[in-house]
Amino acid sequence: MATFSFDIVSDYDKSELNNVYDQTQRELVSRYDFKGTPAAVEWLDDYKSGLKITGNGDWQIDSILDIVRKKLAGRNQSQKILDTTKQSVVNNMKTAKEVPFKKGLDQEKAKEITALIRGKFPKAKTQIQGEEVRVTSTSKDDLQAIMGVLRTTDFDFPLQFTNFR
Repeated sequence: MATFSFDIVSDYDKSELNNVYDQTQRELVSRYDFKGTPAAVEWLDDYKSGLKITGNGDWQIDSILDIVRKKLAGRNQSQKILDTTKQSVVNNMKTAKEVPFKKGLDQEKAKEITALIRGKFPKAKTQIQGEEVRVTSTSKDDLQAIMGVLRTTDFDFPLQFTNFR
């Protein structure tokens, strides 16, 4: 009997994030309410693992984050990749905030996913493999139902499905 599988990962598309970054830069330059202010968006590091947002205060950083979220939604990317838990840093009349991108499933998140799948689909088998979870079943319909349940469940991290077999 044939078995089918897919992998659950938490990742983001770097090329789409490049586009989000460029669109945000263009909007910051063209908007009147940001003229003459230190409002800016930069990459966090050379690996483009996050954004550094600079503004006059927390209110301006929040409005820049709203622009980033709008651009992410326009490119069909999850807003859950933004880790906004870090505190803003104020110096020289400027406020800066580092917003790293969330990537990968740690053990706790993977266990949460596997517990949900095992609870609703006892015939499906799950394996935690590093930063991904492999789901196998003898029925493609079960795998599609699992994907549907995971899409409707509100996790605080983004999920993608890869490696369909």
